[in-house]
Parts: sequence; structure tokens; C-alpha cells
Amino acid sequence: MNEFNPASFIKLEHLSIDFPLFQLESRSLKKALFSKAGKIISGQQKQHQRTGAEIATTGNNDIVIQALRDINLSIQSGERVGLIGHNGAGKSTLLRAITGIYEPNSGHISSRGSIEALLSTNAGMNPLLSGRENIYLRGKRMGLSNKQIQTLEKDVEEFAELNEFMELPIKIYSSGMTMRLGFGLSTSVIPNILLMDEWFMAGDSNFQEKAKKRLVSIVNKAEIVVLTTHSLPILKEWCNRIIWLKAGQIIADGPTEEILNEYKHTMETDSLS
Repeated sequence: MNEFNPASFIKLEHLSIDFPLFQLESRSLKKALFSKAGKIISGQQKQHQRTGAEIATTGNNDIVIQALRDINLSIQSGERVGLIGHNGAGKSTLLRAITGIYEPNSGHISSRGSIEALLSTNAGMNPLLSGRENIYLRGKRMGLSNKQIQTLEKDVEEFAELNEFMELPIKIYSSGMTMRLGFGLSTSVIPNILLMDEWFMAGDSNFQEKAKKRLVSIVNKAEIVVLTTHSLPILKEWCNRIIWLKAGQIIADGPTEEILNEYKHTMETDSLS
């Protein structure tokens, strides 16, 4: 593992994030729509055992989705953290909050160390520019010298295997080509803190195998790793800590095997009810 001084960390204190749906002036309309929304959510939970974000109203007559609610969390150097929970539980929102994409409605986020986030296949890329031009721009944003950018370009080009398409605008790329370029760029430099959403294991089998080899090297060298995936084998292989989210709240946090066993038991019980 790389030596970083001082040690990297992530700390969330009473973090809450709401996504506004709409504002209602009419009290009767608000009551009707909120009741309808509640029935829809309740029905989905009963039928599919969903435990996603909850709908609420604010003092300003706003109807919001409570994506995260009063999250308190500290992640230290050496931890590889897996986030689990149903779709809508708040996993991706939590990753985006740490990167600064989402600002909290309340609470505080602090961190130390460089952060690289594998959250989107085309994050930070200009679709009107070529693959090669996007690599150059990323290098400039990172503060690299022209010589370092040349090394970056060679590394990404070898990984993405786009050949002549490197000279064409990425707006004409297929989703798989965009993914290879974006993945290559995002994994070209080893950060202190690595955040990964589950898209990183998408793509065809050849890409998955190639991507996994590249990721293993980065995971081993990064000081902190936080990822979200529904793949229990990946969680067992890569993580030493699991955080279980439900309806925007942490309901369990502990060693990988302990929390995954509890999670699996709960899922099996829910499927029978």
C-alpha cells in the first residue's frame, strides 16, 4: 500500500440529503398526492420487499425524497468498505455525497486525501471532443506535465483498445466504448480514496476480466476503498467492513462476514414472507 502522510479519512456527521419532488400550495392537493405516493411506496414494499428512500413533507410544503437521514460514519485508512441494501436505500447517494456531487441539507462531510470516483462511464468527458482530446483535458485538470500526459495517454489507449476511434468524438461511441475510455481514465492514477459504484463491473465478459485485474491493483494500493455492488463474492473478496443501508439510514455496520450473513438471512426470510 502507498504511504500517505497524514493518513486519509472520511467522516460524516448527522448527514441528511433530500431530493425535492415538487411544492404544493393546496393543502387538499398535497394531502391527496402524498397519500397516493405513500400507498404506492407501501404497495411496492409489500409486494417486492423494497426498503428504498421515504417520501416526506417539509415545513415549506415541499414533498421530498429522504435519500439519506442522519448518517454518522467514520472511515479510516486501511478500510475497504462495501455498501449494501436494496435499490433506493441510499448507497449511490452516499458515494456522491462524499465526492461533493450532492450537498447535504444538514450535517457535515469531511475528508483527507485525493478522491477518485468510478460513478459514471462518461463523468467529466466532453462528448464533442475525441477520446485523445478528453485524455489530454483530464491530464491538464490533474495538473500533469505534457510528458506525464503522454504517459497517461499511452496507458489509457492500451487499456481501452479503441484504435482509430481515439481520434473521433466520443458522442459517436457505443456505450461499451465509452465505458472502456471512462474506466481507463478513472483508473489511470491511484488515489488516496477510491469510490466505486456497481457499474464498474458492467460490460462484456472480456472487459470485466480486464477491468477487474486493473481494479485489483488500484484497490490494493489505495488507502481507503468504498464500493457498492450487489455481488456478494466481490464484497467478500475486497471488503473488510460492510455498511448496510435501509431507507437512507445505517442499520448495520461491522465485519464483512458477520454483516453479509445477517443480510443474506434477512433476504431469505423476506422472500418467504
